[in-house]
Amino acid sequence: MKILVLNSGSSSVKYQLLNMDRQIVLASGLVERIGEATGSIRHKRFPGTDRNQTFVEEMPIQDHATGLARVIALITAEQTGVISHVSEINGIGHRIVHGGESFSAPTLVNKDVIAGIKAQIPLAPLHNPGGLAGIETTLRLLPGVPNVAVFDTAFHQTMPPEAYRYAIPKDLYTELKIRRYGFHGTSHFYVAKKCAQILGNPFARTSCITVHLGNGCSMAAVKNGQCIDTSMGLTPLAGLVMGTRSGDVDPALHAFLADNRKLSIREIDAILNKHSGLKGMCGHNDMRDIHARITEGDADAELALRVFCRRVTQYMGQYLAILDGTDAVCFTAGIGENDPEVRRRCCATLSSVGVRLDEERNAAAARGQITEISTPDSPVKIFILPTNEELEIANQTMEVLA
Repeated sequence: MKILVLNSGSSSVKYQLLNMDRQIVLASGLVERIGEATGSIRHKRFPGTDRNQTFVEEMPIQDHATGLARVIALITAEQTGVISHVSEINGIGHRIVHGGESFSAPTLVNKDVIAGIKAQIPLAPLHNPGGLAGIETTLRLLPGVPNVAVFDTAFHQTMPPEAYRYAIPKDLYTELKIRRYGFHGTSHFYVAKKCAQILGNPFARTSCITVHLGNGCSMAAVKNGQCIDTSMGLTPLAGLVMGTRSGDVDPALHAFLADNRKLSIREIDAILNKHSGLKGMCGHNDMRDIHARITEGDADAELALRVFCRRVTQYMGQYLAILDGTDAVCFTAGIGENDPEVRRRCCATLSSVGVRLDEERNAAAARGQITEISTPDSPVKIFILPTNEELEIANQTMEVLA
């Protein structure tokens, strides 16, 4: 069975075509700068193998339909393709950022689902329109191929009200649905399930803390296979310090900046989302650059790293308390999987509550491999567990089609 996975943004589309019988990626790529004078497509066939080939094209891509039509052509063409005809595609899985309270599981797309995704646009005005464009385009280009919407927020819909409700007037929740939703749910779900497999436990009897650290960062507390808390909130701005996002700040900061800098709400929002976090503190949002600056004696870079890791430690302690202990802590995503110094600092003060890092294992961990990095006597296991959101979307698409 072959599943096409699409992640459609406002001006880009990421894609993978997977052979699910063999659990391999046949083709992948990125369409960029949709709607601009010159767009680009970077297409790979048989990535990660000795047959890997990369093709790059630049051309005007006026809309998602133009870009996806070209993707389908690349997937099926003799020189660049991996299948002979689109009829070989059995299903299409779409990453949709926000499902609100309407969607708690992957869902076969129909008119009602499209209407439901549109209804969530106020909660994700920058993301859901792109996801809808991907769905509506594939429905036209590939009629008869079933489409499945997989929601970033779905895994977190099992949170109890005391975790997702904010202490604000009730009518703001009932009328506007202002609450904690959380994001990166597909990644957290994939990693938590893998954790259960490694431990040899049924997922429904597994508890863990999943730590997704990349340019965007979030954590989730998973108890008996269900998310009971997560760090992101109404939007992806809340929680951990990120590449360019501030994470948690005093809510009165908006009023303070408006009064003292005469900034508009939109200007303040841009500062907190695009010019804060690691970049705001030291001028860099790539952790590799930050480590390089630290070796050169840059005090701002060192402080940024301390703030970043301290926030992760604080959330870990919070989740250990909420879970009443846990089976494992799982580091994932670009920084979580590849940065031993960040992992060391995040766990440094948690040994007294059962999270004991083996520094030698941590430093020697192989890139891209599932690795246990806790000490043999650690009550809580610590794992590096690479995420695979595209594979999880494809798996959920198959489950819906079955």
